[in-house]
Amino acid sequence: MMKLGVCYYPEHWPMDRWAIDAKMMRSMGLEIVRIGEFAWAKMEPQEGQYDWHWLDEAIHILSQEGLKIFLCTPTATPPAWLVQAHEEILPVDDRGMRRRFGSRRHYCVNVPVYREATRQIVTAMLKRYGARSEVIGWQIDNELGCHNTVRCYCDDCAASFRTWLQKRYGSLEALNEAWGTVFWSQVYTDWKQIRPPSQMVTEPNASQVLDYWRFSSDSMIRYLELQTELIRSYAPGIPITTNLMGDSGGIDYYKLSQKIDFVSWDSYPTGYYETSTDLLYSSWETRPNPAFDLGDPYITGFFHAIMHGSKQKPFWVMEQQAGNINWGVYNPGIRPGSVRLWTWHAAAEGAEAVVFFRWRACLYAQEQFHSGLLHHDATPDVGAGDVEGMAGDLARMTARTQKTDPSPVALLYDYEDMWAMDLQPHRRGFSYSRLVFLWYRVFQRLGLGVDILPFHADLSPYRLVIAPTVYIGSSEKRDALEKYVGNGGHLLVGIRSGFKRVDNRVTDVLLPGLLRGLTGSTVTDWYALPPNVGYPFHSPLPGLEGLAEVWAEGLLPDPGVEALQVYSDGPFAGKASLTAHRYGVGVAYYYGQYPQLEPTMRLSVELIQRAGIKQPILDLPDGVIVKWNDQGLLFFNFNETAMEISVGATTLCLPGRALVEHPNFS
Repeated sequence: MMKLGVCYYPEHWPMDRWAIDAKMMRSMGLEIVRIGEFAWAKMEPQEGQYDWHWLDEAIHILSQEGLKIFLCTPTATPPAWLVQAHEEILPVDDRGMRRRFGSRRHYCVNVPVYREATRQIVTAMLKRYGARSEVIGWQIDNELGCHNTVRCYCDDCAASFRTWLQKRYGSLEALNEAWGTVFWSQVYTDWKQIRPPSQMVTEPNASQVLDYWRFSSDSMIRYLELQTELIRSYAPGIPITTNLMGDSGGIDYYKLSQKIDFVSWDSYPTGYYETSTDLLYSSWETRPNPAFDLGDPYITGFFHAIMHGSKQKPFWVMEQQAGNINWGVYNPGIRPGSVRLWTWHAAAEGAEAVVFFRWRACLYAQEQFHSGLLHHDATPDVGAGDVEGMAGDLARMTARTQKTDPSPVALLYDYEDMWAMDLQPHRRGFSYSRLVFLWYRVFQRLGLGVDILPFHADLSPYRLVIAPTVYIGSSEKRDALEKYVGNGGHLLVGIRSGFKRVDNRVTDVLLPGLLRGLTGSTVTDWYALPPNVGYPFHSPLPGLEGLAEVWAEGLLPDPGVEALQVYSDGPFAGKASLTAHRYGVGVAYYYGQYPQLEPTMRLSVELIQRAGIKQPILDLPDGVIVKWNDQGLLFFNFNETAMEISVGATTLCLPGRALVEHPNFS
């Protein structure tokens, strides 16, 4: 059954208020309370001196009302006494400046003193609460990597990086070869010469930087693992998670998710609309215009899909926006219905619990303007009304929206590809995230669900797989894709694929590198195209002619490989921009141009039909989302105004800012 909860900070309120809050939570239909993630100074006011009375009392009062506790480790906020005694725990930024105390996430995971302090506070918590039946789960830290804190450049990180490199390469000779240090006379003759890539005169070596980003991600995951091992030792069988963000902040979420029992993340639709639109949409694209208090459903859904795909299991929303926030651009207020729509949307994408942030708006410090379910004066805010009204939704929400079966289409997403491309995008506006997101939006507009997956996932259930790029070619990726296509799958591989080796050096074999045999085509030329420059192409298939813009590649197909789009003018005239290669009992397509929304929708319809996907194809307006299962259809209209859509012979009018349930169409 779908579960609802709330983030609560008893340390912010008088103790005589806690029982009132607990009763209100239960009357609102909440089941779970998350507490503790920022309370280290309250738990341990002096080194080795613990105060558990207040937390004992809070857990007792909440559990007396039947509420279950999700307890958090407080390591995102090391207290002032610890920083005063060990200033070296403070991280160093890429300018060589040491961060200061006074906010949060002010620590480096590679400092031995901080790792030991973490071990001590988490162990103390577990000895106190590890066996408590009221505690149903543990959250580690809070928003790992938030505020650009994955990558520290301190001396401890430098030493740990050298150890990491020694394990990876074994010798300086191997490292120098992998990094190409002969360029600009960067050759290393002693491990101690290697430093984190910061404060350099001009851009650093791209291979060194990619390795440092890998190392930094691994360091954060190793820190998380320190805590998971403690929890499993003292509280065996109790679920463990950590609350992720839409933007990973530099952590490989696939690797991280292997260390926890389930994925959870923090969803703030209006905030991400204001801060992630430029990250995910290209400047030349037409963008949706959703209702001001709902956010962009493609951005929210994209992040939901990444979370679901990280373990291919149901996830939690550990912080769900419940009103206006304080960290966006305009931070608009929200109207009744927004929280309910977000909760249904999360469930439709595979969430099995939604925890609202926060219970009551805070009276002080950095988040005074961040709303909760209650106003500052403890009267109900707009989100509280939505939550109370959802009591009758939960059974239907579970039955109609729980994501148990894979979508017919998978979209492959890779953190190292993203890091490498972000390091050297080559053309202004070229972004890995935008490239993947464009394909996600295409399938949402066509009314088909899409699962976002790592390359190592089981692809066999999917009729169609899209790899917007396989920028870093590896034998593991090649083998997985060849196996999928050879067994009957339909795969599209996009531009710049196979261009880099795992060490972030350019391959010296014909493009698309290790994927040339699978695609049956050679990339003979590639151009980044400036604005207002495009190469026309034609196609034997109706509706697939057009103009290649932004990035174009000229393809030479092998004998017997079908050319589905061919350049008709320009330097690539006569060469293909889209090919289809029968490989085994499947088909591999290579798409040699930057995707644009409307042409890619038309191409995707062709691919869907060729892949034998039977689900009806729609043409939804921007801002309308549909979810299918055997219980029926869910239509979400995130626009301000009503939208009319057609499905077969049926026409539906969807009110603005609304959810419409409908039985399956025949």
